Amino acid sequence: MVALIRYVCLILLLSLAACGFQLRGDYAFPFKRLYVAGAPNPETAALLKRMVEGGSETRIVTSPKDADATLMLAVTRGRGVLTLSVTGVAQEYVLTSVAQYSLVGSNGAVLVPPSTISVNRSMSYSDRYALAKDQEATLLYRDMDTDIVNQLLRRLTVVRTLDPDEQAVPGVNSRAPLPTPPL
Repeated sequence: MVALIRYVCLILLLSLAACGFQLRGDYAFPFKRLYVAGAPNPETAALLKRMVEGGSETRIVTSPKDADATLMLAVTRGRGVLTLSVTGVAQEYVLTSVAQYSLVGSNGAVLVPPSTISVNRSMSYSDRYALAKDQEATLLYRDMDTDIVNQLLRRLTVVRTLDPDEQAVPGVNSRAPLPTPPL
């Protein structure tokens, strides 16, 4: 019985390794002190601080004078009708959360140009369950905030140095022609 359990555990471990699964590692930022400008909602700000300080050697500071880099971040939330019933009552909503950000070094050099992260979730709606649907929307927004912070931190790991002239990040020309598809 013990041998069977070990065999099953080994098979599961090999399956995870074969599919490319790996734990998220530490973030490697070139800056050790980061100032967050802008006013993201308190939940997003706390999540960002926890993930930056917990996953790297970087610390969030309260003054831009103490920072090696400044993250300018603005998060906006929205809610729109996705589907209507025959009588014109909303049956589904789409919740959106958009983060606009840029990263500037302490010398004023732009390390990450203004960029946008947009996340959407759809949610069914019924007037009979209005309170429950409001709580569901709160949970979906929290999930979107987590997704935005994860994407933001992955994008910030591309920055390798505080001098933009030394950045060796290969880019893709958006106007480059696409290769012809095989027939």
